[in-house]
Amino acid sequence: METVNKGYSEKKLSPSAREIKNAIAGKTYRHFAREVENATKEQIFKACALVVRDLITARAAGNGAARDADRQVHYLSLEFLLGRSIAKNMFNLGIYEDMRAALADLGIDIDDVLETEPDAALGNGGLGRLAACYLDSLTSLGITATGYSICYHLGMFKQKIFEGQQIELPDPWLELGDVWLMPAMDEIEEIRFGGRVEEYWENNCMYKRLADYTTVQAVPMDMRVAGYGTNHTNTLRLWDAKSPKVLEMSLFSRGEYMRAVEQNAMAEVISQILYPEDNHYEGKLLRLRQQYFFVSATLQCIVRKHRARHGTLNNFHIKHVIHINDTHPTLVIPELMRILLDEERMDWDQAWTIVSHTVAYTNHTVLAEALECWPQSTFEMLLPRIWQIVCECNDRYLDMIRSRYPDDYNRQAVMAIVWDGQVRMANLCVYACYAVNGVSQLHSKILQENIFAPEYEMWPRKFYNVTNGVDHRRWLSQINPRLHGLICELAGDDGYLKHPNELQKLAQFSRRRDAQSRWEEIKRANKADFSNWLRREQGVMIDPDTIFDVQVKRLHEYKRQLLNVLHIISLYQRLTENPDMDFEPRTFLIGAKAASGYYAAKRIIQLINSLAREIDNDERVKGKLKLVFLENYRVSMAEKLIPASEISEQISLAGKEASGTGNMKFMLNGALTIGTMDGANIEMAEVLGLDNIFIFGLTAVMADQMRREGYNPLQYYDRDETLKAAVDLLSFGFGDGRSYADIANSLILGNPSDSYMLLADFESYRMRHADVANAYRDRERWNRMSMMNTAQAGVFAADRAVSQYARHIWNV
Repeated sequence: METVNKGYSEKKLSPSAREIKNAIAGKTYRHFAREVENATKEQIFKACALVVRDLITARAAGNGAARDADRQVHYLSLEFLLGRSIAKNMFNLGIYEDMRAALADLGIDIDDVLETEPDAALGNGGLGRLAACYLDSLTSLGITATGYSICYHLGMFKQKIFEGQQIELPDPWLELGDVWLMPAMDEIEEIRFGGRVEEYWENNCMYKRLADYTTVQAVPMDMRVAGYGTNHTNTLRLWDAKSPKVLEMSLFSRGEYMRAVEQNAMAEVISQILYPEDNHYEGKLLRLRQQYFFVSATLQCIVRKHRARHGTLNNFHIKHVIHINDTHPTLVIPELMRILLDEERMDWDQAWTIVSHTVAYTNHTVLAEALECWPQSTFEMLLPRIWQIVCECNDRYLDMIRSRYPDDYNRQAVMAIVWDGQVRMANLCVYACYAVNGVSQLHSKILQENIFAPEYEMWPRKFYNVTNGVDHRRWLSQINPRLHGLICELAGDDGYLKHPNELQKLAQFSRRRDAQSRWEEIKRANKADFSNWLRREQGVMIDPDTIFDVQVKRLHEYKRQLLNVLHIISLYQRLTENPDMDFEPRTFLIGAKAASGYYAAKRIIQLINSLAREIDNDERVKGKLKLVFLENYRVSMAEKLIPASEISEQISLAGKEASGTGNMKFMLNGALTIGTMDGANIEMAEVLGLDNIFIFGLTAVMADQMRREGYNPLQYYDRDETLKAAVDLLSFGFGDGRSYADIANSLILGNPSDSYMLLADFESYRMRHADVANAYRDRERWNRMSMMNTAQAGVFAADRAVSQYARHIWNV
């Protein structure tokens, strides 16, 4: 049934817009028994999403040739930070303007529909956002691929700031976000935990099987992904955990109600929360259960479909590549061995050949705590058969090492998979995978020369570099339509959408005053939009005529949000001492979530909020300096913030950030980077030249040397009066009565003191910020630099990165 607003005229709409309008009205009536004008905003959103989903599904139905591909990519990531899907899907399908027209004719603003959708709470930071970007590029490039993850019901958490402190709240995104998910109930897999390993004989051969185990069902929830400029589609498969028994009736009948549903609750908790706190035994156990649940379901699914098609697993490695995004999916290695040994009854060598030619590994970190290790006792209890296989891998690996380096005990200790009661996931990855890659030139060099130096010596051809990339269609064209329009006008077409290197055409316009003027107008309009949005969202007023200086990323000490804070304190102190000084007004915007058990990170958030209140309450700096903590930073907020940003803070200690992808998104939108020579900042500096980026601080080599020689932060504190005053204010405290002496002491006196060398880099950082302010005053220079950043950003597109994976690692 179709209902339209008065004054509607069919001839106003294009044929496709008319079809969309009719489809929305039909969905609203059939699914919610409402006419459009009586439907809630949530019902309208769901109706629109269902229309879009139908269009993607129709495309998927024609994907037979893709499903017959010679080699398929299976991308395993514990995170897929998708954000909102409706705008992205409309953009990729090419129906955005038709949808806008259809909704307008129904009396509905498309922005209201887009704002109703919650962010899909399936990730936390750069790891998950990278996976989402790559899935889009895989699809847009026509590469047959499937993403796999867990269907987290509540994400990691929704951040609430109360009295300056982070509070973690549930994030029930599925209340509306489930509209994108299509259950595949005929493809449920069974996951087995615990139990004991039995040996049995058959045809004079001994085999092994698991007995007395408990089971959890993995229910696949599929999300279709549409590519841009292609009819190709791919799928993100999210596994939802269910108990095979909904209710234990005998217990229920006896009145033992809690015990009756206990098994169901214990199963479903697996897919409730991303990264449950693991500073206690139960948390570690749950994390390990999550990881095995995820990879076992994925592999059983892939194997079942392969066996049905080919009748054998002998050619499994020819038809599939399994790519593991960081160490979280490492258990895919012993799980595939288990299937080949116990179910296919292959011998070890045959099975190992298949596994070691199927699985590839991307490392995303150099931090020791992120190279996952599991307690042997927990591992053995929860996954007894997998434990046996890992032990066999370890024994064979150590035999190989001893044969090459018979007297090198230290090498064995470093390279072993199982050592000192720990199971080392990264070591298993490097041993088993046919390819290992870092995600920036510096990161890959550190892996080869430091983290995995012994492994690199054994297998140099196994190691690659693929610098990260971002979905430039989403992170420029979709979120910054004003800038997209200008780029298309200057370049003569929108060819950069499929060929991002065509952004380089902008370089020839970077010195033209008329182009610079329009570029600046667009940035000012984007700043005004974000200012208005922030006022509505957080009730915070910011001035769009100040410099927008932005640091948004996961809160971790190595990312050095605290260095940013020390600099802001120094500016505040200078202004209070001399309110009439020549000063370029600026607004600092910081957004970050701290892991719930990460005390130091949560203290830094509290500090940021204390400092923000202090500045707000000081009349001497009003209109000159402002600090805002962005509550619950997420993808949808980033889409509004990044087009408005002018300075991008990428200030990690050199050698600690693997790559970064936020730096690339800001660069795409013309923000200028102030950063260290770390991660992809180095490659950004190479393509931009040092005239278009603000580099400061220690290099990775200098930091390592300083660490070896004995870094003493106290000497920097004693000799730099500006730094000393800033650190002392932490101890003295703020107007809210809070002292941060613990943070000050950790910087100058703690053990380990100032692990990330903030004090060593402070003076260089402060001086480069002065250069930033001087450059900003020269509007011609600033706009030229901004345009050059966008012009050179094409090399950091995910399309380039995915193409490198396809050619050099996946062979697809």
